[in-house]
Amino acid sequence: MTPPPACVFCAIVAGEAPRSLVHEDEASIAFMDIAPITPGHVLVVPKVHAVGLADLPAEVGGHLFAIAQLIAAGLRSSGAVRVDGVNLFLADGAAAGQEVFHAHLHVLPRYAGDGLEITRARRPPPSRAELDTVATGIAAALGRLEGSPVTPPGRSAARAPR
Repeated sequence: MTPPPACVFCAIVAGEAPRSLVHEDEASIAFMDIAPITPGHVLVVPKVHAVGLADLPAEVGGHLFAIAQLIAAGLRSSGAVRVDGVNLFLADGAAAGQEVFHAHLHVLPRYAGDGLEITRARRPPPSRAELDTVATGIAAALGRLEGSPVTPPGRSAARAPR
């Protein structure tokens, strides 16, 4: 996918914008977030421009997660910031809170009292029938996605768990 002319993450990947580098390899780059939610907040970004999850090849998405695991371990052992837990977060689309439209994974160090709250919507739990209806719809969509960038490598929809 061709990046938009003003993609800040593409500029960072190209070395054209400042960054506080944590990790770089052939497929990804990880750097400190300039507006951290918690101290030590790191962004893991693919070098290839992908607006969101649907544009991100599965192998690159898997690589980003592996790098996020590595960054989490580095945060825990660095002593640079307090880390009692870690959240991984990816916002896919404006409604999900995505602000930079170049896919990226947030690695958020956590500790009790850090001020970050992740709450659940207060709704009554769905019935098993409602859950089954949604699960069936998603499973059918997975079958239609065979061969798309989001189909896990080596898996066909026919073998997908239901």
